[in-house]
Amino acid sequence: MSIGHEDEIQANDLKHLGPGEGSKVEHIKLESQHLRGQLPEELASESSHFSEDQIQLIKFHGIYQQEDRDARQQRKAAHTEKAYQFMVRTRIPGGAITAEQYLAHDDISNQYANGTIRITTRQGLQLHGILKGDLKPAIASINEALLSTLAACGDVNRNVMACPAPTSSRAQAQVQEIAHKIAMHLAPRSQAYHEIWIDGEKIETPTTTSEEVEPIYGPTYLPRKFKIAVAFPGDNCVDIYTQDVGLIAILDGEDLAGFTLVIGGGMGMTHGKTETYPRLANPLCDIKPEEALKVIETIVTVQRDYGDRKNRKHARMKYVVEERGIAWFKQQVEERLGYTLREPSPVHLHDVEDHLGWHQQADGRWFLGLHVQNGRIRDIEQLQLKSGLRAVIGSYQPGVRLTGQQNILLTDIQAEDREALEDQLRSYGIETDPSKVGSYRFAMACPSLPTCGLALAEAERALPGVMQQLDIPLRELGLDGEPLSVRMTGCPNGCARPYMGDIGLVGRSKNLYNVYIGGDRPNARLNTLYATSIHTDKIVETLTPLLSLWKAERQPQESFGDFCHRIGVEQLRERVASVASPSLPR
Repeated sequence: MSIGHEDEIQANDLKHLGPGEGSKVEHIKLESQHLRGQLPEELASESSHFSEDQIQLIKFHGIYQQEDRDARQQRKAAHTEKAYQFMVRTRIPGGAITAEQYLAHDDISNQYANGTIRITTRQGLQLHGILKGDLKPAIASINEALLSTLAACGDVNRNVMACPAPTSSRAQAQVQEIAHKIAMHLAPRSQAYHEIWIDGEKIETPTTTSEEVEPIYGPTYLPRKFKIAVAFPGDNCVDIYTQDVGLIAILDGEDLAGFTLVIGGGMGMTHGKTETYPRLANPLCDIKPEEALKVIETIVTVQRDYGDRKNRKHARMKYVVEERGIAWFKQQVEERLGYTLREPSPVHLHDVEDHLGWHQQADGRWFLGLHVQNGRIRDIEQLQLKSGLRAVIGSYQPGVRLTGQQNILLTDIQAEDREALEDQLRSYGIETDPSKVGSYRFAMACPSLPTCGLALAEAERALPGVMQQLDIPLRELGLDGEPLSVRMTGCPNGCARPYMGDIGLVGRSKNLYNVYIGGDRPNARLNTLYATSIHTDKIVETLTPLLSLWKAERQPQESFGDFCHRIGVEQLRERVASVASPSLPR
């Protein structure tokens, strides 16, 4: 089937879509001339924001239109328009950038954004608080640093994650390499990005819109976002089971022999809509390294053709896999490939390595993993993180890797530079010993308020207070040295993957959260809803009886999540009913 024929079929299918958000977005994409829309005209206007239809298109270019929700009351009182601002996200496969590219983001954050940099849970970088008139120079500056924001958001493949640690084998480098190849292979082919943001710069593709095609996506791209990650054996630092497609490396000694593919994971859900839910990926097949691009492209086309284009809340690939079955999905992929896929190998993921502290690389040099609270790189009175990183990265020119836990690795450090580099970091208040990070070591939150338009409750600004309160019972019970993963989001879309790990806190409305417990350390099991609509001030009070039971009845080395899973939430609710919130589900 020719690409033109595929485009015609997708365009005709859209005529049959009924009214509603999903079909509206599909028509916006179809009529956008491959993501151009009216963006050039609206970008040139004096308006502080884009119109509703163009808001959908700027996402494909790596941009979200937001407002400062903290300023709403003052705005309403003064009868002024919303405090519009923009978030720009850089796509960074595997989280690997150079010192120069990091420093460029530092410069851009000061010149055009709010002075902070945020490491995302998918190993990208976000700049917040950019005004509309500064979008073009900010994005042009990112591209001048040989990076891009294209496809960091939107209904396409997002940033491809990979284990970031430059450790001990050639296979590790191959994992990073395949992540980059997948990202480039699945990037949109439209020239719109370069035409709009890079002063009309042309690339070697057709020069007229009528000839332009998207060979993988077609004119309406995907029904929703698509997420891919590549994991190293044993280490699930990329949360492989939460991805649309996950590749787990298979090693032959120090060589990469292939991958086991898992498909159909995803975190997002909607409160009160049982047809939406978080889901873990299922094993699909084994592939050789040279098959990866073709097989993954084929999986993407199945989602392109069968994903729900009427209901965006039901549009992720996880619902296709869940409702049609893994056997059906595999058959679809095999028919398009023209050959039979091999059965998947057993997957063994025993831990989530955060890569913090000092580690030696295969070449004898070292890398240092630094904890970044909620991924926010900024200067505050007691911690000059942004200034300290700029000084050290500028002086030593290390490689920079971003982790799926929102931390940063400084790589390729000479042994003789370790002591001086560490002293310089400490002079800015930056701790280099991960054991001193405390309970926050395995905690993370999404940005939420005041910038995210989907936020129902606080997350990034609330989690530090929750963790400080949680430290009290942990110390009193002698559990303060125990790894405890806590993930908080301001809404149920799950950007910080709260449905995995020991404790998930999911915003329900202002100051109210659903509490989930019982995930496992390798993040291979979903946690379970324990309590609903718990006020921020009552979260630790709700968790403390469970921590006490864990201390008293745990098996040797049993994690909090494993303990809660073994006992079960129903029995746990019954046993703490005398002190627990009345909001506990019965």
